[in-house]
Amino acid sequence: SMRAMSSGSDLGLDKLGINFDGTIHRNLSYDDIAEHESKIDEGSEFANGRWATNGVFAIDTGKFTGRSPKDKYFVDQAPSTDHIWWGSVNKPMAPAVFDKLQDRVTNHYSSLDNIYVFDGFCGASEASRLRVRFLTELPWQHHFVTNMFIRPDPQDLEDFEPDFTIINGCKLTNPDWQEQGLNSENFVAFNMEENVAVIGGTRYGGEMKKGIFSVMNMNLPLNGVMAMHCSANKGPAGDTALFFGLSGTGKTTLSADPNRFLIGDDEHGWDDHGIFNFEGGCYAKTTALSAEAEPEIHAAASRRDALLENVTFGGDGNPDFFDTSKTENGRVSYPIYHIPNYEPSGKGTHPTNCIFLTCDAYGVLPPVSRLSEKQAMYHFLSGYTAKVAGTERGVTEPEATFSACFGAAFLPLHPTKYAELLEQKLLNHGTKTYLINTGWSGGGYGVGSRMPIAVTRACVDAVLDGSIESAQFRQHPVFGFEVPTELPGVDSAVLSARNTWPDKDQYDATADRLAQLFKDNYQQFLTPGVP
Repeated sequence: SMRAMSSGSDLGLDKLGINFDGTIHRNLSYDDIAEHESKIDEGSEFANGRWATNGVFAIDTGKFTGRSPKDKYFVDQAPSTDHIWWGSVNKPMAPAVFDKLQDRVTNHYSSLDNIYVFDGFCGASEASRLRVRFLTELPWQHHFVTNMFIRPDPQDLEDFEPDFTIINGCKLTNPDWQEQGLNSENFVAFNMEENVAVIGGTRYGGEMKKGIFSVMNMNLPLNGVMAMHCSANKGPAGDTALFFGLSGTGKTTLSADPNRFLIGDDEHGWDDHGIFNFEGGCYAKTTALSAEAEPEIHAAASRRDALLENVTFGGDGNPDFFDTSKTENGRVSYPIYHIPNYEPSGKGTHPTNCIFLTCDAYGVLPPVSRLSEKQAMYHFLSGYTAKVAGTERGVTEPEATFSACFGAAFLPLHPTKYAELLEQKLLNHGTKTYLINTGWSGGGYGVGSRMPIAVTRACVDAVLDGSIESAQFRQHPVFGFEVPTELPGVDSAVLSARNTWPDKDQYDATADRLAQLFKDNYQQFLTPGVP
């Protein structure tokens, strides 16, 4: 394993403002990481880790069990200020405020006895990857980035110069936040000119993962490379597919297909060579995870070197994934090779198919439909799903969610920038696009029922094996996309959403209502150059 290096100046940490003479633990092996995790200072509020009986380490991340989007900032300065999509997703921070926060974090690091440095890559494509460095104080955070990013070979580390550095100061908060006009004492702040980000107040691991995702989402499209919030897999013949979709639509579940190779489950790029995973691991939700429903993911989460976050334990000393009393957002990270049929290169050819997943709780959208290029752009910019939310009177009715490009929270550039790039790529490579509804059928929530996973899988299979292309299609009267009238292994009665509703007038009224929600949301994109 790589041994600790003693000198901060060897790694150029002094350039960041860290004057450190303690011990640097760089790119530890999993065995060394486990040893460090076992030695956590019991008295500290940052300790709260424990070993499950099955040998997996579990951590409690404190009050933050998810990202804190209101505490995310970009430094407002040239030249990046002209590119950034300023607004609720990307909030500006004055350069002087960032400098103060960086000083606060680097002074803290200068005073420590031990720090962890992970150097690795984001992006499996040599042409488009980013060299990333993470400085962490907590060993489990070193474990997290070791799981999630692309682990380097020893020779990669010899002359390693990071393109971007994240300094995780999770034990610190910002006392001056009010007078600086910030949201709270916590901060996740990016300086794109200095290629450094600082984190404070939150220990949640996902801030580091999605932080670098935001950096990729800024840098790549400016160089003509598409960056995508999607999963991807590859068939035995080498054909690849992309799966876009918001949380809870089936992105992770449907891309983990025993008959195909997993390229990745969450973040990908598309350059002139094809598609590529940004990551070296997976970050799966653990809620209701079972060996019966999702055998591969359950096994990956139960294997040594996985890292559990915010899960509850059962009497046998193993996690109880059905107990969500700590949070609905329990998570597990693991290196991608924990999935048996992963694609070791992390890469694939230009995609044959692109699938947009939605969980339509209104029950309006058919189980599968084919989109034209213009419709693909419309649905990509819309980024629709609908979740079922309880209202105060105990009535549960669907709530539409629109998130541009199926990942608005991670877009530093305007959504149309990504849509134009995607349209160009789909056209250039003849990629076909489909919309698949994993939500309700036979009526909306409360009347109909959830689409059986077997129906969804049969629709996905018909897309991936090309048999859908020989089907007869009918145009949807409201949405205009093409709906197949028959598919192998699917009851034809299910393919038209309207046919499954007992009350056809109610379907038509609901379809018009959903179409209006789409139109209202799309107003924001009706500028020159947008379809």
